[in-house]
Amino acid sequence: MSEQPQQNQIIYLIDASIYIFQAHFSPNIECVDDEGNELSAVYGFIQFLLQFLRRIKPERIGIAMDESLFCGFRHDLCSNYKSNRELPDENLAMQLNACAEVCQIIGLSAYSSKKYEADDIIGTLSSRMYQHSDDEIAVCIVSRDKDLAQLLKTSKDYLWDYSSNRKRYRTDIQQEYGVTPEQFPDYLGLVGDAVDCITGVPGVGPVKARELLKNFESLEGVYQNLDLISQLPLRGAGRLASVLEEHHELAKLSKSLATIVCDAVEEHEDFANAVPDSLRQSGIDLQSFEQFLFEYRFSQNDRAYLLSVANQFSRV
Repeated sequence: MSEQPQQNQIIYLIDASIYIFQAHFSPNIECVDDEGNELSAVYGFIQFLLQFLRRIKPERIGIAMDESLFCGFRHDLCSNYKSNRELPDENLAMQLNACAEVCQIIGLSAYSSKKYEADDIIGTLSSRMYQHSDDEIAVCIVSRDKDLAQLLKTSKDYLWDYSSNRKRYRTDIQQEYGVTPEQFPDYLGLVGDAVDCITGVPGVGPVKARELLKNFESLEGVYQNLDLISQLPLRGAGRLASVLEEHHELAKLSKSLATIVCDAVEEHEDFANAVPDSLRQSGIDLQSFEQFLFEYRFSQNDRAYLLSVANQFSRV
């Protein structure tokens, strides 16, 4: 059984891109400005944030934004990394900037980086919350991205796919994938991740990866025990060692790409210097929020609706 944290212990870290793009592609969210230009991504993201604040009433919350597409440090390691993605067009780029801007107006700490991805921002924030908290805490990572499972450090931490209201704790991850959260980078180093164009080791799927990590704990442990692999109860075990040996560099690269940074230290990166109090919501600036809606030319009906919701969080 996973230990259930108390509400005031929980620090929420939101993977913003999930909810921005969910709104952008949703057929149920339609919003345009007075010239017919799309605003669905920012409109849906604002709705999500306001609903989350109203429903959860978080004491501490951080937003991680992605700004490192094709320019982050992983692309220096592998030019093929996330090569299946496309840069946002002019309209979507405008909406992404608006999403970052509105977080500050709503009183939320939002972080982005040209070097680090949102996952790394969440990883570093999570580590810093534990390092700098005097009280007992739990970290809730609001995302449906399985890669973030590796950040679940204690029995109270959990991944929350907010849209489907699915919460996964350490025990759930181990039951679902057959590996511990700490082994997730090793697991992806072996099986790869097609979503991010991480190759892994050709011919090594989930069954073989689970058995290898069950016996040797880590990718490094696997390569230190290649001579024992033929004895494993696996189909093709006799040839598996040679396959692994042939693709050793690819396995190491795949693990590196799949490993989330939890110790970014650059002074110019705000998230690398955050402390628990950095994530306290400061309250919505209603005047600035109304000005924001005018500047982005939301329709009168959409402005009225969003302002009515935001009024529930006005500063006292």
